[in-house]
Amino acid sequence: MNHYETVFILNPVLSDEQIAETVKKFEDFLIKNGAKMVTKENWGLKKLAYAIQHKKSGFYHLFEFTAPGEVVSPYEQELKREERVMRFLTVRLDKHAIAWAEERRTRLKTKA
Repeated sequence: MNHYETVFILNPVLSDEQIAETVKKFEDFLIKNGAKMVTKENWGLKKLAYAIQHKKSGFYHLFEFTAPGEVVSPYEQELKREERVMRFLTVRLDKHAIAWAEERRTRLKTKA
């Protein structure tokens, strides 16, 4: 099982229900295909560095999960097909990135 992290940006014109529905769709897809969610974070509406599809902002979400390698390709295919997703990036984490992610999560918990 590899450790992955995906950040995706959703269209800013979506309602709260549409955002929740889209996030749930991708979470369910991962779980159905054998992945285990480590954490998911809603970073909220953020300004983009450059316009994407004539939009200057988007709703950012982060998924951190463990999964077999063959799950990532169909998962990314689903992200490409979803018209609500403007951009996404999935990376495989090495041991140093995993340690950093755990430390970041701990810091976020202590701030809350």
